[in-house]
Amino acid sequence: MTEPAYSKAHTHTNRLVQWTQRTLPGAAGGIIFTFIIALMGYGLASVSGLNYLGQLAWAILIAALFRQLFGYPEKLRVGIQFTAKKLLRLAIILYGLKLNIGIVFQQGLGLMMKDVISVVVAIGLTLLIAKWLKADMSLSLLLGIGTGVCGAAAIAAVSPILKAKEKDTALGAGLIAFLGTVVAIGYTLVQPLLPLTDTQYGAWAGVSLHEIAHVALAAAPAGEDALAISLLAKLGRVFLLVPLSIILMFWMKRSGRMQAQAKMEFPWFLLGFIATSILGSWEFTGQPIIPLPIKDMISQAASFILAMAMVGLGLNVHLKDIRRAWRPLLAMSITTVLLILLTYVMA
Repeated sequence: MTEPAYSKAHTHTNRLVQWTQRTLPGAAGGIIFTFIIALMGYGLASVSGLNYLGQLAWAILIAALFRQLFGYPEKLRVGIQFTAKKLLRLAIILYGLKLNIGIVFQQGLGLMMKDVISVVVAIGLTLLIAKWLKADMSLSLLLGIGTGVCGAAAIAAVSPILKAKEKDTALGAGLIAFLGTVVAIGYTLVQPLLPLTDTQYGAWAGVSLHEIAHVALAAAPAGEDALAISLLAKLGRVFLLVPLSIILMFWMKRSGRMQAQAKMEFPWFLLGFIATSILGSWEFTGQPIIPLPIKDMISQAASFILAMAMVGLGLNVHLKDIRRAWRPLLAMSITTVLLILLTYVMA
C-alpha cells in the first residue's frame, strides 16, 4: 500500500526538525569558536613585535596548536567546516570588490597560462618523484592534483572520479593542509626581503601555493592589491579543476574504472568573484557606484571572515598524518619547492 503524500511530508518534516535540533547548536558553536580564535589572532597581530605575521597567520597557528594539544572539538565540527568552506568562499567573493575588472582583462590571460603550467608541472613532478621514492601512487596522484589546483577541495572533487579510498582522501587533505600552511607562513616571513612588486608577489603566491586560504594568508601582508591579484591567479587554477575533471573522467572511462555516480562540481564562487569585481569597478557619472568607505568596510569584514576560515583550516592540521605517509609527503614537498622556484622565475 502506497504511503499517503501527507504522511511522507510529515516524516520529512520530523527528520528536518530532528536534524535542526541536532545540528544547529553545534554549527552555531563551531562558528562562534572560530570567531573567538580569529579575534585572538587579531589581538596578537596588534601587539608590537608580534604584528609581523599578521592576523591570518596568527589565527591559523593558534588553531593548529589547539588541535595538537586538545584534539578536534567534534561537537563543533559542523560549524567549523562551514566556516572553513562556505565562509571562505564568501570572503573571496567580497574581495572581488577590491579588484578592478580592467586588471582581469589585462593580466587574466597571462595568469591563466602560468596557472596551466603550474597544474601540469605539479601533477607530473609529484608522480615522477613518487615513483622514484616508491611511494603510494594513488595518494601521490591526489597530492599532485591538490598541489597543482586547489588543495583539499581539488582532492575531494576528484576522489570519486579516481575511485580513491576514503582514508587516502582524508589523509591527502590533512597532508596538504599541513604543508601548505607551513609554506604560506614562510611566504609571509620572506615577503619583505624579495625584490618583487606587490602585484608580482601576489601573482607568484597565487600560481604556486596549495589552498585558496594559503594564498590569502601569504598575500595579505603585501596589501590589498597583492591579495586581489593573488586571488585572481588562484581562481584561474580553481577553474582548471573543471577541464582536469573531464580529462580524468575520460581516462577512467577508457580504463573501464569509471564510477557511474562520479560527478564534478563547478566552482560557482569564481563567478561571484568576477561579478563583484565588475560591481566594484562600475562607475556612474565618474563616481564609483559603491563608495570607497563602504568598500573599505566590506574589505575589513572580508578580512575577518577570512581569518575565521583560517581557523577552520588550522583545526584540520594534524602532525600524526606525517608519520602515516612520509613518502608521498616527501614527493609533494620536493614538488612544492621546485614549483615555488619555477613560478618565482616567471613572476
